Amino acid sequence: MEESQALAAFTALSQETRLRVVRLLVQAGPDGMAAGAIGEALGGAATSRLSFHLTHLEHAGLIQSRRDGRYIIYSAVYSVLAGLVGFLLKDCCQGHPEICAPAIAALSCACDRESNLVKSA
Repeated sequence: MEESQALAAFTALSQETRLRVVRLLVQAGPDGMAAGAIGEALGGAATSRLSFHLTHLEHAGLIQSRRDGRYIIYSAVYSVLAGLVGFLLKDCCQGHPEICAPAIAALSCACDRESNLVKSA
């Protein structure tokens, strides 16, 4: 990931509603969520306000949309999110992987929890 892409992503994520939307869509998985369901999950966010935030996130490449009948479904772009994490950790460690081990372990642990939840459902 280029620095300019990372800056655009961090700018988009620096606003509370947009950060909550991305986290919600990550939890929703690849199927994503309809815009109305996102608004409800955020406590009934106004449609115009939510649309503004969704557009901002989409322009930053963090989410994508697709039409499904009357609905617009939004989903996280996991490759971009992974690229953002990779950008942060790219120069980590300087030859000492033990320094980054806690960050890597936290990511692995979170992913393992999510896949275990899916398996048990």
